[in-house]
Amino acid sequence: MHQPAPARRIQAIDLARGLALIAMAVYHFAWDLEFFGYAEPGMTAVGGWKFFARSIASSFLFLVGVSLFLAHANGVRWTGFWRRLLLVAGAAAAITLVTWIATPDNFIFFGILHQIALASLLGLLFVGLPWPLVLVIAVAVIALPFWFATPALDAPLWWWTGLSEYRPRSNDYVPLFPWFGAVLCGIAVAGAARQAGILDRLARLEFPRWTGLLDFAGRHSLAFYLLHQPVLIGCVFLFAQVFPPARETPQVQFRQACEATCSAERSEEFCSFYCVCVLDAVERENMLDAVFSSDQNGTTRGRLTEMADICTVDTMQRLDEGGSQ
Repeated sequence: MHQPAPARRIQAIDLARGLALIAMAVYHFAWDLEFFGYAEPGMTAVGGWKFFARSIASSFLFLVGVSLFLAHANGVRWTGFWRRLLLVAGAAAAITLVTWIATPDNFIFFGILHQIALASLLGLLFVGLPWPLVLVIAVAVIALPFWFATPALDAPLWWWTGLSEYRPRSNDYVPLFPWFGAVLCGIAVAGAARQAGILDRLARLEFPRWTGLLDFAGRHSLAFYLLHQPVLIGCVFLFAQVFPPARETPQVQFRQACEATCSAERSEEFCSFYCVCVLDAVERENMLDAVFSSDQNGTTRGRLTEMADICTVDTMQRLDEGGSQ
């Protein structure tokens, strides 16, 4: 027999959500420092920072699944559900509009809030299913994009699925596959926890007073999400007016960004040769300004891809020859 969900609010979940919000603010602050030139270009897109960002997104979506189960497993509370969904969807639409105006080449068309809105709606289909079945479906949702992608979904209309071969550019891209799997994992774990009586024990836990700020942030997560980045980026902007960052030449910026991205998959030696090769090719065709432009067209991106492919082959040949010409 399933135990009923605890009647009182589970503070531990609010605290977990508050910790995830703090982690998100740390990542966004690092991104702001990179954006304004205080950190190396590409720093937050590779290595530990990339893993950190994906861990934060996963934790948020996992907690969305847990909250969906707690709120609606015993019957959907439609009034509260629609009110929350409209708030999240409206905030997602506002972020799309603002980022389209500010950074049209990388605007957020399907980010974390868009995912939460869609996942909240789809998640209702799973809160009443046995948790082992939900867990199996979650694994399938996570695994699918690693095994399947099709050019039939390359049109912008289908980018939200995450199953297109084309990888769209965006400052925050959280498509349905694989990220909905994290929400399903939250639903499954919450279901298993209820069956084992863990939710009731969590509801009885008491926490020290110093956790109050985390608890408050967790209870008002949408407001925190919407407000923290404008505040952070505003602070960094004001700091930059007084203590502007040292600006490297475009050539140095290009190499730093290239090597940071390349090092996620290749050796340092490979990236050193490869990035010099690409930079030389870009400068030969007078495309350096176009590379840094926020309004790259399809022709520019296609030519950059061709250069990258040529330099990949050239670099591999150099390394096979011991790095000599």
